[in-house]
Amino acid sequence: MKEIIAAEFENEVIAGGKVVLDFYSTECPPCEALAPKFEGLAGLYGHQIKFVKMFRQQNKQLAEQLGVKSSPTLLFFDKGVQLPGMLSGGIKRSDIIHHLDNMLSADQVNEIKGKIKPVVTDFDVLILGAGPGGLTAGLYLCQSKINTVLIDIALPGGHVSTTHEVSNYPGFIDPQPGYLLSHNMSEQTKLCGTSYKVAVDVTKVDLEKKEVVIDEFETVRAKKIIIATGTSPNLMGVPGEKELKGRGISYCATCDAKYYGDKEVVVIGGGNSAVEEADFISKFAGKITMVHQFDKLSANKQAQEKLFANPKISVLFETEPRGFKRVGDKMVTEIEDLKTGVRSELVSDGVFVFIGMKPNISLFKDKLELDQWGYIKTNEDMRTSVPGVFAVGDVISKKYRQITTAVADGTIAAIVIAKELD
Repeated sequence: MKEIIAAEFENEVIAGGKVVLDFYSTECPPCEALAPKFEGLAGLYGHQIKFVKMFRQQNKQLAEQLGVKSSPTLLFFDKGVQLPGMLSGGIKRSDIIHHLDNMLSADQVNEIKGKIKPVVTDFDVLILGAGPGGLTAGLYLCQSKINTVLIDIALPGGHVSTTHEVSNYPGFIDPQPGYLLSHNMSEQTKLCGTSYKVAVDVTKVDLEKKEVVIDEFETVRAKKIIIATGTSPNLMGVPGEKELKGRGISYCATCDAKYYGDKEVVVIGGGNSAVEEADFISKFAGKITMVHQFDKLSANKQAQEKLFANPKISVLFETEPRGFKRVGDKMVTEIEDLKTGVRSELVSDGVFVFIGMKPNISLFKDKLELDQWGYIKTNEDMRTSVPGVFAVGDVISKKYRQITTAVADGTIAAIVIAKELD
């Protein structure tokens, strides 16, 4: 695997045969989560396909020429031709493998797959998800000398790691950068002795057998499972959103705001996330137009006051997006005035979407009792409807979802489990 700059692009990529190119950024949790997957796959496929990386912030012009609008982005080339299907955002290992396999012959793929040997590992407790709830549970369990593993498809921290500033976590006088708060939580749990298997693909979850398969070859078994899988951003489901995700539409201000210096941006949403992230984006962008479906924002009053005092930001109330398209290097957002029904267009350089979250339960939703919104039901001990399976954090059914409430959930589950395994 090699790091290159734009001046080396012709020799290393265009004339490089079969190549996969990773455009990454700093302060980008999805980039950090991709790095070990990229390195591991380079070890498997590297004798057939060249793996190269490029720092997007220092090679902006080439990135834009290649249509890179989000970090990270993987591009695939064969004999100088860019292949269809770039990958961006929270990239799965399985999706990379699918693209790599399509670049090779069946015999070459079989040879590579033959090198992968199944592995089985055993723990007392398996925590699925390394946000604040999972990290706290891991901390309490390792302090109880219980053999525990944390598994996550990304790096530790959850949504906190992509939040630019946290002002309401007890114990800190000054607001804390989200990535730093996440880092400190993670390091505390890791130093205590909890094992980490992060930035992996979760292939299969069997709650009855207490088994989780990661990266298609390693089976992790445990006596108890704590589900702490959190939530993911909601999609709007309007025309153009899926096609332009990572190509002008972003869901991570920390990852992509830095590329909109003095440019115009549209922000969709009006809750705490939308308001706080719009304020962060304004440190880079020259103009921000917020689009919100209701007649007032739902963010906390302090955040609203800060937003309304920001001359770069304006808000279109009672307005919803109806579609997106790209015209040249511009994003066009079709919006509808909900009072009049009149539709118009907003032209910008990029769009950020913050319209709430949905629970990450796809791998086990049919096995657990859920509430009407799809969140996992638990009792006061954080037990789910499956014996030996607990759930904590944003993924469970509750009224308030905050870092502090996730930490409390993780504490309760760990104490209950520790007493049972003692």
